[in-house]
Amino acid sequence: MTAPRARASGPTDAAAIVAVFNRHGVRYVVIGAFAAMAQQAPIDPTRDIDFTPETSKANLQRLSAALTELDARIRTPGTGRGTPFAHDGQSLARATVWNLICPFGEFDISFRPSGFDGGFRELAKRSHVVEVEDVAVRIADLADVIRSKEAAGRPKGLRVLPTLYRHLATRR
Repeated sequence: MTAPRARASGPTDAAAIVAVFNRHGVRYVVIGAFAAMAQQAPIDPTRDIDFTPETSKANLQRLSAALTELDARIRTPGTGRGTPFAHDGQSLARATVWNLICPFGEFDISFRPSGFDGGFRELAKRSHVVEVEDVAVRIADLADVIRSKEAAGRPKGLRVLPTLYRHLATRR
């Protein structure tokens, strides 16, 4: 399959990236701002989508196949299309985070997101499946998104926490 040309700028087509992951049978949970937005949290759109994949050998092989189809590259400053990299399931597991770009936009893979040493296994217990542009997406529970943003302590994440707390309170 030939991927479309990379975007020069603009939002990430998260549904297109997720569709490729789903087609390859990748087991994942979407975390971060995208997961919050998928639960109708009133926050500003995010520039990328963040995934926490299951770390079994078979799943990492499926993830590698999906990354190949996406023509995923390492996101590096000054290179709009990113830097190509060779990967397989074993090499993907050697890093804790991958910051990537593909023709559909930017995305990150985080094997141990802040606040979750158990990674996928811990997040999957409370995750939900939602439809985004007719694509099924497994997303982290809003309370888990909040927990991760608290643990990471990044200024951008801390700024949205009051909004996320209010949104969570209205859902209970």
